[in-house]
Amino acid sequence: MEFLFGDLTATQLGLAVAVVLFAGFVKGAVGFAMPLIMVSAFSAFLPADVALAGLILPTLFTNLSQAFRQGWAPAVQTARDYRRFLIGTVVFILLSAQLFWLIPRMGYLLMLGVPVTAFAGAQLLGLPLALKLEHRARAEWILGVIGGLYGGISGIWGPPLLVYLLSTNVPKVQAVRAQGVVFLIGAIALLAAHLGTGLMQGPRLWFSALLVPAAMAGMWAGYRVQDRLDQARFRRWTQGLLVLSGLNLIRQAFWD
Repeated sequence: MEFLFGDLTATQLGLAVAVVLFAGFVKGAVGFAMPLIMVSAFSAFLPADVALAGLILPTLFTNLSQAFRQGWAPAVQTARDYRRFLIGTVVFILLSAQLFWLIPRMGYLLMLGVPVTAFAGAQLLGLPLALKLEHRARAEWILGVIGGLYGGISGIWGPPLLVYLLSTNVPKVQAVRAQGVVFLIGAIALLAAHLGTGLMQGPRLWFSALLVPAAMAGMWAGYRVQDRLDQARFRRWTQGLLVLSGLNLIRQAFWD
């Protein structure tokens, strides 16, 4: 056990599996929020480096499923449609990943907690988050870069994409697929970056691999919810969960 997972205890491993199972379920139902839930929960009982490593492989595999759920052709077309966002995200994930070891725990948690709470809280209150995109190509580049800067450090680059999708009134199925494609390519870049930084080596790599089956099981259960239940109602509950997750990150920054 120690050879594979280092200093992690059986209790920590069990809690991590439970968190990922739930996070996968939410992602299957609404298409996003998995890394946010994982980081928020993991930060309560895991070191920051282990928490980030833990989300990388589950994120990669669940986004592979989400991106190609309607087949290869729609996924490839979506990648072409969002190519500017993808390029900005990937390039800046690779750059910002090099800074992970320089960010103190308090700064790392606040960088995540404050924007996540603000974004989800605004959605929950019904405030309009759509931007007036007079120059769509420029908006794709800017939001992609922002997502990449956050992604390399935290493993989370979803909120800028969600704002963009809201702003362009993308239909539900296309929006969920777009999230899967962008998150998948970003996850590949994140894995490559942290193979280079040394984060994804040894016990941290094995820990991340351990969580993949739970993530996939949760996601397939979530798909059943996405297909059958009122999406708007479940999304509202998810927004509330994201607010709690963001507030938990802020609490940990100051009091843990």
